[in-house]
Amino acid sequence: IGPKANRKKMINTHWGGVVEDNSFGTHEFMELCAQLECEPYINGNVGSGTVQEMSEWMEYLTFDGVSPMAMLRAENGREEAWKVKYFGVGNENWGCGGNMRPEYYADLYRRFQTYVRNYGNNKVFKIACGPNVDDYNWTQKVMEIAGGYMDALTMHYYTVPDVWEDKGSATDFDKKSYYRTISKTLRMDELITNHSQIMNQYDPENKVGLIVDEWGSWYNVEPGTNPGFLYQQNTMRDAMIAAANLNIFNSHCDRVVMANIAQTVNVLQAVVLTEGEKMLTTPTYHVFDLYKDHQDSQLLSSYIETENIGGDGFDIPNLSCSASQGEDGSILVTVANFSADKSYQIDGSFEGFNVNECSAKILTGRIDDYNTFDNPEKLSVKPFSGIGAGGQYMKFNIPACSVV
Repeated sequence: IGPKANRKKMINTHWGGVVEDNSFGTHEFMELCAQLECEPYINGNVGSGTVQEMSEWMEYLTFDGVSPMAMLRAENGREEAWKVKYFGVGNENWGCGGNMRPEYYADLYRRFQTYVRNYGNNKVFKIACGPNVDDYNWTQKVMEIAGGYMDALTMHYYTVPDVWEDKGSATDFDKKSYYRTISKTLRMDELITNHSQIMNQYDPENKVGLIVDEWGSWYNVEPGTNPGFLYQQNTMRDAMIAAANLNIFNSHCDRVVMANIAQTVNVLQAVVLTEGEKMLTTPTYHVFDLYKDHQDSQLLSSYIETENIGGDGFDIPNLSCSASQGEDGSILVTVANFSADKSYQIDGSFEGFNVNECSAKILTGRIDDYNTFDNPEKLSVKPFSGIGAGGQYMKFNIPACSVV
């Protein structure tokens, strides 16, 4: 906060070893959220921060009255308080956030969250640090000790094709690696199911949500880039990863209340890549565009008959689907075909609905296709005319490696 010239500079020892000048601070972040018309999600430092620091930050952000932090905010150019709904009390405290045991973190969480106050009509949705992948003991202990003090628990799971030490290339891979990667991303369903069952023991009424606030693909960085910046390209393989995860999240919407791809721009499975003044949208962006109307809609029960493909110990279902109904009665059906080289005939039926009209869009390409700054529209959403629908039925042929 404050004049940029006076802000503390520090070395980002975790990512890239470069100077972080804090020029993009609290005011800049809140302004970005306002321009994007999205809810800010702030995370407080439990690992090396203090209760006072966290408490004062929320006072600075949300208190609309006379107080030291409100006065400081005004001095820095912002009279009016902001609204901050989502606040995370710690991040990855099982690892880089402090290497804590779940019992220790749960006690710290109870203490820290006490001082994340609701000022005025700003109601904070308090989020606790949850497990890494399949650390079911973490979920068990944190829910047991602190479940009554939170609105949601996080979970992190990245799709890594090979091993952490050598994650594989973002663009140079074969069909075997492709199917292995999709197989690993589909594990998300198992993880959500198992963590949800533990949460059910302590929260049978589903008052505590599960937030998958770090997910996405993680490969080796692009050659010649700073390893700490995690810059990677984004292919149709990543589009299929996005489709698989979004279908899974939608099917678990009774417990999964938020899911945040990591990251947004130029890092890991980004939706936007930039180069100077140039910008392009990735295949992952286009899947989000296709799926966005699932949000704020009603989940419909759906299933799809599948067959196993892939082989070499990484069998996966060939298809994935999800369906939701909007407030206007429209139904969004999203179908992904994971096969690298085979199309399938889809014969669909709607139980209890009659289809008056139907339109469709498609994203498709070879598994290793991607957009470049020389060819930014190689992969984009196109109208899909090959769909027939009427009454309670629909029929179409879904191409290989595509999302409809």
